[in-house]
Amino acid sequence: MVLENKLGLTNAAVLAREEERISKKKAIELFESGTLDTLDAGKFSALKAIHKYLFGEIYDFAGEVRTVNIAKGNFRFAPLMYLDAAIKNIDKMPQSTFDEIIEKYVEMNIAHPFREGNGRSMRIWLDLILKKELHKVIDWSCVDKEDYLLAMERSPIKDIEIKHILKEALTDDIDSREVYMKGIDHSYYYEGYTTFKTEEL
Repeated sequence: MVLENKLGLTNAAVLAREEERISKKKAIELFESGTLDTLDAGKFSALKAIHKYLFGEIYDFAGEVRTVNIAKGNFRFAPLMYLDAAIKNIDKMPQSTFDEIIEKYVEMNIAHPFREGNGRSMRIWLDLILKKELHKVIDWSCVDKEDYLLAMERSPIKDIEIKHILKEALTDDIDSREVYMKGIDHSYYYEGYTTFKTEEL
């Protein structure tokens, strides 16, 4: 299934390439313009703004909370009936320590608030919180793909693994465009495995 898009593309592979190209370009603009640093780190409003900026040229639903239930494999992300409440609770979660920040990231991943592009947006959102609170960011090139994916799958039950993996990849090079872009460049490396099932309502 190819998502309806503003580009008029009907081939999934072509759409994926264009999505990558455009979202990378927009991610650079977001960083270089200074817009990213004006967002309210840790709030859903910031994640919405990031998602809208990255995908606004591609999808009408950019920055909008999804209107379908989605699942990956046997894991169902937050059902629509609980999604708004989940987002409000995440907004209220503390974020003063590394552990609190990763717990917030895990909960937002469970919520998976958008129809597409959650991982890319959430990694930028995570780094924004880490930068504000701890003056650190993740160097995603130091994060092993398989370890990350397995740890994220287990994180709703046990988050010690994902905390360890991400803590090992922390860097204080917070203003580096190169480090920032590693999270974007790796986004397809991390997300290419994903097959979402949707239930249109």
